Amino acid sequence: MADRVTVIGWDGSPLTHAARSALSAATLVAGAAHHLALPEVPPRAERIRLGSVGLAARRIAQHRGSAVVLADGDPGLFGVVRTLRAPEYGLEVEVVPAVSSVATAFARAGMPWDDAQIVVAHRRTLRLAVNVCRAHTKVAVLTSPGAGPAELALLLDGIHRTFVICEELGTAREQVTVLTSDKVADHMWRDPNVVIVIGGTGGTGGAASLTGTGGWIAGRDPGYPPAERGWALPPADAPARGEGEFAGLRAAQLARLGPRTGDLVWDIGCGSGALAAEAGRFGAAVIAVDNDPDACRRSEAAARRLGVQLQVVHGRAPHVLERLPEPDVVRIGGGGVPVVTAVADRRPQRIVTHASTRDEAEAIGAALAAGGYTVECALLQSVEMDTSDWSERERSVVFLLCGRQPDPRPRPPATDGPG
Repeated sequence: MADRVTVIGWDGSPLTHAARSALSAATLVAGAAHHLALPEVPPRAERIRLGSVGLAARRIAQHRGSAVVLADGDPGLFGVVRTLRAPEYGLEVEVVPAVSSVATAFARAGMPWDDAQIVVAHRRTLRLAVNVCRAHTKVAVLTSPGAGPAELALLLDGIHRTFVICEELGTAREQVTVLTSDKVADHMWRDPNVVIVIGGTGGTGGAASLTGTGGWIAGRDPGYPPAERGWALPPADAPARGEGEFAGLRAAQLARLGPRTGDLVWDIGCGSGALAAEAGRFGAAVIAVDNDPDACRRSEAAARRLGVQLQVVHGRAPHVLERLPEPDVVRIGGGGVPVVTAVADRRPQRIVTHASTRDEAEAIGAALAAGGYTVECALLQSVEMDTSDWSERERSVVFLLCGRQPDPRPRPPATDGPG
């Protein structure tokens, strides 16, 4: 097998002494066409055009001599290092890093990036990347053919963002363009590129981006804005408005929905917006739907209070749902069987709703089962006590229903991408 595998990052600047030394001793060099054309590549070394990193790793593992892999940017950031270190290849890897394309992009924009989310967009992960851009105020997207700036902008339809598009960083053709998201799809963009997506309101971009002070954690600051610790906040923070709004039911619904980064959550009949806003606190993108203008305003206020991104859609379900992007999980706060049936036709992984009577619960359960879902139902009772005299203050009784897909859509596996 190869005596040594050195991975060299390249950002367009002259190679370091360590990189030149490794290349001069190489008997095999793998990289893209522009890497293999570098004058430092030994003329007698075997050259491998890097397409599939896995195939290259197998060839390197069989090679007798010193191998070098050239990669753009920092090869340890969504790069080839992860694949080369896989146990099945048995390779010992040394890394000579370069400035990552993400760091370069933010440098060109003159912006800090410790408060940014970083995602890779391939055809199979494009939807997840778009949902992160919906949910966060600062995202760096490492793009690929078929999942570039235009595709990002088209899928963000209705969400206003600013795009900083950095094409061919570190080369003579480097170009940085700033456009609003509604203009991005009108242009042709060169690959590879990095897109910085900025915008929205609230604090999911991190405390440092809003306060101007130094942060303490990369990416999203979980403690900003200052808010009461916990979730399913009590009525003082999320006023109860009917049987579907009490904190105990909301906690059970959130637990069954399991919202997470990369998800798109629908909250139909969002009411006070409490559940929609709290789903956003888990990092998910959320669309809150209600036919009541006051409910829409309350939902927007709840999002501001908790510092999350929230798209609020005014309209009556199920008709308004036809123009919404595909959800991962859905909470239905009202509308009964017709809305449940319409949602089940869109095949989210989970559907959570509630009913006030057993007959209503049975009808909803039958609709979920007819849609191909495994149905769970629980009767929840919550009694709020006045601790001054331990008397009963308020009682809520409701049926909680959850429909689960027997074979939910798997998330795409982690893959190598540009650094």
